[in-house]
Amino acid sequence: MNDDSAVLDNPAQRPAPPASRRDQQSADTLSLARRVFEIEADSVQQLKNRLDDNFLNACTALLNCSGRVVVCGVGKSGHIANKIAATLASTGTPAFFVHPSEASHGDFGMITASDVVIAISYSGESDELKTILPLLKRTGNTLIAFTARSQSSLGKAASIHLDISVKQEACPLGLAPTSSTTATLAMGDALAVAVLNLRGFSANDFARTHPGGALGKKLLLSIADIMTAGSATPTVESGASLKDALLAMNTGQLGFLIVTDTHHNMLGVFSDGDLRRALDRNIDIHTTVIADLMTPGGHHVEASQPAVKALELMEKHKIYALPVLDDHGKVCGALNMHSLLQAGVVQV
Repeated sequence: MNDDSAVLDNPAQRPAPPASRRDQQSADTLSLARRVFEIEADSVQQLKNRLDDNFLNACTALLNCSGRVVVCGVGKSGHIANKIAATLASTGTPAFFVHPSEASHGDFGMITASDVVIAISYSGESDELKTILPLLKRTGNTLIAFTARSQSSLGKAASIHLDISVKQEACPLGLAPTSSTTATLAMGDALAVAVLNLRGFSANDFARTHPGGALGKKLLLSIADIMTAGSATPTVESGASLKDALLAMNTGQLGFLIVTDTHHNMLGVFSDGDLRRALDRNIDIHTTVIADLMTPGGHHVEASQPAVKALELMEKHKIYALPVLDDHGKVCGALNMHSLLQAGVVQV
């Protein structure tokens, strides 16, 4: 073999195909990808026309379940089942995934008579699921089957059958589960959302199941959880000089100062803007009292309010810091936009 043939046999050094061929390959690739979207979208659209009393009965079964919802599936259906279980659990319906094979080797002990079981198999003939059908029947579980064939083994054994059949897979070979798994996932989402609505599940409920997420932090964190409190609160009494006020403001490091009377009632605030206006007047910082320079009144929040309330107030009035009052109307803390950022209430 000569050197030229060795070069041609190296894929990295083969001549690039002509531009016209590359353009055609790109066009074919995009066309195929768009066809996948079309097929899968049509598959999901067809599900809408099949919703009937079976779907309503499935919703009722999940809503009235006194135990938990157990979702089972094998292979790609198993991955979808896992996701459906997670969606149900995060929207108010306690649920978990059990692999049918593991159920046959001890994990069936996780399933009680009060549980509702959702079994997913496109053909309805999954051997692993068929193995546990007699056990489910003996236990008396309500069985909801997601299959393409109501007359399959799984479909006939089910208390409720939901049709997830599709006209074709998006895979050009017609082999890889594609549109069928998308349809199954959509059916699971529809079931979870319908039950969520029937349950009266609210944004606050969602936040409680997602305490680490942005929504959870917005709705669950209170102002008391993140405010600066105690001696670190930037406060000064109204009779203090501007010099003393500036020292207190610098110590607080929140960019503003809360002016109070001797009983910790809020009288006003002193901000960077107030300081600039005061310096323009060429005043004596030793003799001028802060009460003459502050902005009387001002916006505030209460310690018991959710932290998102402070964010809403800051955004509405274009301010960056707020005094915090306790249940008796006394100053008990302060916070600024940086406090909200650190707590994750504000997402960047």
